[in-house]
Amino acid sequence: QVQLVESGGGLAQPGQFLRLSCVASGTFYRLDAWAWYRQGPGDQRDEIARILPGGATIYAPSVQGRFTINRNDDKNSVSLQMHNLKVEDTAVYYCNANVRLAFGAATSNYWGQGTQVTVSS
Repeated sequence: QVQLVESGGGLAQPGQFLRLSCVASGTFYRLDAWAWYRQGPGDQRDEIARILPGGATIYAPSVQGRFTINRNDDKNSVSLQMHNLKVEDTAVYYCNANVRLAFGAATSNYWGQGTQVTVSS
């Protein structure tokens, strides 16, 4: 079984910085793509950043230029650096990993428990 544990959410003022982290534990062969999603009150869960195994990144327009996703394959982890936070960034943030449980196996999708980010003055 694979578990994703997130940390780093909290309260910030507009314009400030927060960093989220997510660590994978358990038994698996390899972590493929990582992604961060967020879900605001009354909204659907949307993908905002993705990082592929080779390091290529994809961002939603709403966070492009402000957020940075990084992965550390030695530590089975991913981070999201959030600069210049805005009130509309308020949401529960979820990490997501495509995990290959064994060599040659298809990937399985796992989620973190979510961490609240609130941006308010």
